[in-house]
Amino acid sequence: MPSVVGLLEQHELAARRRVDELREEADRIQAELAAAEQEWQEWAIARRRVDTVLAPDSGTTADTEVADDPRDADQPSRPREAAKLKSQVPVWHQGLAWSALSVDYQRILQVLADRSRLGQGPLTCQDMAASFGMDVVPARVEALRSKAKRLVARGWLAEPAPGRFTLAAGVSGPGGGS
Repeated sequence: MPSVVGLLEQHELAARRRVDELREEADRIQAELAAAEQEWQEWAIARRRVDTVLAPDSGTTADTEVADDPRDADQPSRPREAAKLKSQVPVWHQGLAWSALSVDYQRILQVLADRSRLGQGPLTCQDMAASFGMDVVPARVEALRSKAKRLVARGWLAEPAPGRFTLAAGVSGPGGGS
């Protein structure tokens, strides 16, 4: 029969091995996390740079004149348009018109403005999809949720409860945005 001290030493040794294994795994995960964070930061920087280049207000992309084909060089060159000019959602400020947004975002604002005018409460993305005549399937609902969250982040909408959206304070009718 093994001694009590011998059994304790065996358990201590097994526990120490387990701790060492977990530390090695933690180190590996930490290194993986650092690499993933680095990659994420690089993509975030790239996105900000692209946003800056494609921003309609920056003047860099929209004012650049390009002759697409050397044979057309004798024709007057036309300004190159930024990709999907209204695909970005500007931060809302007093007096900013809804026309600064793409049609999809304007539709979301319109349905919420109608509800607000009628004294109705916040709206879920499933209800929005139904009001737009879309199939209420997860892909459509998530696309609307993404747009609504973007509008919340830019100050156009408020989210008083998770998944329920309404116009932000100060945002009203499609004309002036205020």
